[in-house]
Amino acid sequence: MQSFLHLSIFLILCSCCVLVCSLNDEGIALWSFKNGIGNDPLGSLNNWNYSDETPCSWNGITCKDLKVVSVSIPKKKLSGFLSPSLGSLTELRHVNLRSNLLSGSLAVELFEVQGLQSLVLYGNLFSGVIPTEVGKLNYLQTLDLSHNLLDGSVPITLLECKRLKVLDLSVNNFTGALPEGFGGNLSALEKFDLAYNKFDGPIPSDLGNLLNLQGTVDLSHNIFSGSIPPSLGNLPEKVYIDLTHNNLSGPIPQNGALINRGPTAFIGNPGLCGPPLKNVCSAQTEASSPGSEPFLPSNLPPVDGAGGDGNARGLSRGAVIAIIVGDVVGICVIGLLFSYCYSRICACGRTKDESGFGFQKGGGKGRKECLCFRNNESETLSENVEQYDLVALDNQVAFDLDELLKASAFVLGKSGIGIVYKVVLEDGLNLAVRRLGEGGSQRFKEFQTEVEAIGKLRHQNIVTIRAYYWSVDEKLLIYDFIPNGNLATAIHGKPGMVSFTPLSWSIRLKIMKGTAKGLVYLHEYSPKKYVHGDLKPSNILLGHDMEPKISDFGLGRLANITGASPTLQSNRQLAPQQSKQGSAPSESGTVTSTTTSGSCYQAPEALKVVKPSQKWDIYSYGVILLEMITGRTPIIQVGSTEMDLVNWIHWCIEEKKPLSDVLDQYLAQDVDKEEEMIAVLKIAIACVHSSSERRPSMRHIFDALERLPASSNARDGAEIFIH
Repeated sequence: MQSFLHLSIFLILCSCCVLVCSLNDEGIALWSFKNGIGNDPLGSLNNWNYSDETPCSWNGITCKDLKVVSVSIPKKKLSGFLSPSLGSLTELRHVNLRSNLLSGSLAVELFEVQGLQSLVLYGNLFSGVIPTEVGKLNYLQTLDLSHNLLDGSVPITLLECKRLKVLDLSVNNFTGALPEGFGGNLSALEKFDLAYNKFDGPIPSDLGNLLNLQGTVDLSHNIFSGSIPPSLGNLPEKVYIDLTHNNLSGPIPQNGALINRGPTAFIGNPGLCGPPLKNVCSAQTEASSPGSEPFLPSNLPPVDGAGGDGNARGLSRGAVIAIIVGDVVGICVIGLLFSYCYSRICACGRTKDESGFGFQKGGGKGRKECLCFRNNESETLSENVEQYDLVALDNQVAFDLDELLKASAFVLGKSGIGIVYKVVLEDGLNLAVRRLGEGGSQRFKEFQTEVEAIGKLRHQNIVTIRAYYWSVDEKLLIYDFIPNGNLATAIHGKPGMVSFTPLSWSIRLKIMKGTAKGLVYLHEYSPKKYVHGDLKPSNILLGHDMEPKISDFGLGRLANITGASPTLQSNRQLAPQQSKQGSAPSESGTVTSTTTSGSCYQAPEALKVVKPSQKWDIYSYGVILLEMITGRTPIIQVGSTEMDLVNWIHWCIEEKKPLSDVLDQYLAQDVDKEEEMIAVLKIAIACVHSSSERRPSMRHIFDALERLPASSNARDGAEIFIH
């Protein structure tokens, strides 16, 4: 019996040895990487089998001559850490693990694979510093570590990566000054993005040597200080240089690529002065600034006291009197000519344009516009100067004010904060134009600062402001037109609509995730960690592919500046079926009904006079989730009692209502997705907790939604709430 036991153990060990020996060294290294992955919800690594001879047939793996040359597993929701075993893949050339949930520090061993050409770890949760070993990657061309939690300074060894073409470190927590030598050592760079970090110190003067750069050089939202190096003007003129929101000071150099840049490239730097900003430089500042000394030719004639004819005399008294008389006569003549031009020659502005907008080109009502003395586009504006031109907020705007005025326009909706038009330009481009009212004539600077800050927001789930127009009597915001209406209409339909196609669960979940993603950007990655403050289904627009886009961010502030509305927070938004109806337009033009009894989407603490917080948005988002899950309007009639949606959910829980009574009847066809619905219901209930401190952050909400489908115990946990 004992010998039989020994034989069995021997056979087991032999079989294990066969298994171990069947996978080559490359496969063992990757198997170690797989062991570092704590969660693989999409089963991306399911075909990674230890019994294979090589890993070359595994998902995401590319081999050459049985050697692994590429590991590419993007957007698979992988969580865990980056195993140092990847460093043993001697022929590795490309690593792409972007848009996962990997965390921990960057494995030093990976930066010792000398043949590595691209390392893309964008959109994870990596923390710690960039290893100094990065200097060993002599063949590295792409390094994208953006949208992580990395910190520390940029190691000077990075300058050894002289083949680098793409360097993106944006949206991290990097600190310290940039090492001198970027321009001299990294001359091959084509993309350079350091935005949304905490870099400080001066901007290296040799950045102007990066002559291969393309697109945008983004140094915005850091703490760079000192003056703007004039050498930046040496960059290609097609390159857009974004220096916004730093601590830069002094005059803006007027040379090369820095000439003719709009103010949007420099806002957020209170110490900057000179064109195109409104701040005028003092004589002392100009004299001390680099590159501000005037050019003096070497062959100037000597001045008095520095050689020359000592017998030279000044002008006689008679000559001085003649000059003064001539000047007086000249001034009088110019004054007469000016007066004649003003009264006889100047063209007056139109009173109404052909498109039916009903506003004047100059913005005034019955006021004459002097076109022959019209402001030039490059002029800076004071609070008392009227603006008559459209201000573009990005270089994609290819239309001007005249084209806008001549376009076909259709009224989409009206409310206390103005009228929204759909505008169709001659080339077929569709825009949404919001007219903000006629007040606030002395608050241009405030309006400009606010709208240009909002215009900097660029995210796939946030409606983009493309341009604006300001005059004393007219304020316009120009947006992208979003074609598929808003979420309120998508959930409930329009009043009087004959046919209504309800949203499927997969589309609803897509909208939930996209909206959460947009809010994460506003809360965590925007310049000031913004709060929306007025989130509701009518402010969530739906694009061509039903991708959600959050609209009306910052509209309350702009409306207050222009006098269009005292506040947006006092309006309660109801679904179209409610009996009390008004009209509130969104950028897409879908009109929803309103009452004035307070908002069902407002957090309880918002009723007090307190500063808006991100927890307000989370409560509003929770109500929207409940509305999408239940298909109910924000106000529900229960017998003779009217209650809001949040109280109705709690009432269903207390009354132990069956789940079928809670879920939208149109979701019955998606019965196989019931676990996901229950998981979302739990998230929504957490979002609408009466205590703001008990509500999760938007990042945690988004991560929870991204991890769906939920496990089977999600249903069991939710049954406790419902039953």
